[in-house]
Amino acid sequence: MRPACCLGLAFGLFVLGLYTSPAGAQPGDGAVVIRLRLEDDVITPVTARYVERGLRTARETGATGLLLVLDTPGGLMSSTRDIVMAMLESPVPVLVYVSPAGARAASAGVFITMASHVAAMAPATRIGAAHPVSIGGSPLGPAAPPDTSQATSQRAMEQKVVNDAVAWVRSLAELRGRNAEWAARAVTESISATASEALEAGVIDLVAGDVAELLAAVDGRSVTLPTGVVTLRTAGAEVRPLDMWWGEKLLGVLSNPNVAFLLLMFGFYGIVFEFYSPGWGVAGTLGAICLILAFFGLSVLPINMAGLALVALGLGLFVAEAFFASHGALTLGGTVCLVLGGLMLVDTPVPVMRVSLSVLLPLALATALISLFLMTRVFRSHRTPVRTGSESLMGETAVALDDFTPEAGRFRGTVRIHGEIWQAVAERPVAAGTRLRVRERHGLTLTVEPV
Repeated sequence: MRPACCLGLAFGLFVLGLYTSPAGAQPGDGAVVIRLRLEDDVITPVTARYVERGLRTARETGATGLLLVLDTPGGLMSSTRDIVMAMLESPVPVLVYVSPAGARAASAGVFITMASHVAAMAPATRIGAAHPVSIGGSPLGPAAPPDTSQATSQRAMEQKVVNDAVAWVRSLAELRGRNAEWAARAVTESISATASEALEAGVIDLVAGDVAELLAAVDGRSVTLPTGVVTLRTAGAEVRPLDMWWGEKLLGVLSNPNVAFLLLMFGFYGIVFEFYSPGWGVAGTLGAICLILAFFGLSVLPINMAGLALVALGLGLFVAEAFFASHGALTLGGTVCLVLGGLMLVDTPVPVMRVSLSVLLPLALATALISLFLMTRVFRSHRTPVRTGSESLMGETAVALDDFTPEAGRFRGTVRIHGEIWQAVAERPVAAGTRLRVRERHGLTLTVEPV
């Protein structure tokens, strides 16, 4: 019986194994790939946080890999460095896919693509143009500036930035076995390449029409992680999207320098309007909300303290114009400070990450016009005759109600002014009905004279 029982048990385990064994299953069954999308996004601290969260999610869920669908014109070097460092330290393979058709991996996108374990591009995409730009926004090209000590010092600093970027991109390309010479030229000469050209030059690993084709093509490929060499099992893997949550999307919108600057100005308008009106109302509340959102957005940007101080000084000069008779000098100074501070506000050489002149100039002009309007209202109120109190009676016309009678060397009677009856004295006789001008007031008695 015992041999029969053993044989029966073995047969049962064999049958069970037929149903539970992976025989006949496709490679990658049960595998999950986390997908992130950076489509037409500028690389900012928000982007870096999003990618870091994606890598953390992929690690915690045991995903086979993380797919980064990339389309970027570039961005902040500090944020790019954060993304690259997270990718290099990731225990999960990172696949960068420049997609869809028409997308590009420019500037910062080159560094991110070079740092990936698998680099792929869709047809009709491009990569390159990773040359750093100067503070003025122009490329740091080979043309030398004028031969002065200041220009020479600036040129030396720019060359240090370029050399550092070249060394960094070369090290990334060599680490992943890609064309380091082309990567260096993308920085020094701002060259670009199409998907087919990049594949032929050894810049990327493959060209794929869609995500499914990409995952099928890289299945079985070996990649090196900090923990060792692993083999990708991605064919037929479930692609699980991980989108930005609403907080990241809101922060991404608010961290746009133009949006943050607009909110800063709207907040200023709301608070100033509230100061010019009694109590506290809708304008002040909305202004406070706009200021909080502006500071929230600016908190993730590299802010230049000198630029922020100039913006604050400019706004202060606009407010001071309403209290000091500078005849427009403070408004002019505030306009200059606001424009210069706005240009310097975000400390980055990337033009798309700075406040645009198309936003700055209209706002500065509108603020100047508002300040001048308030100034003219103040001047007009100063020139307007007093309408209340005893001063409002000076120079006004009154009518004698009776004949003035002599009294202590003067003449006394009653007059009507502003619908009121007053006691009045005059230096000369006054007949009833005479039009009189008020000269002075002493208590309840007016000193008058004939018109």
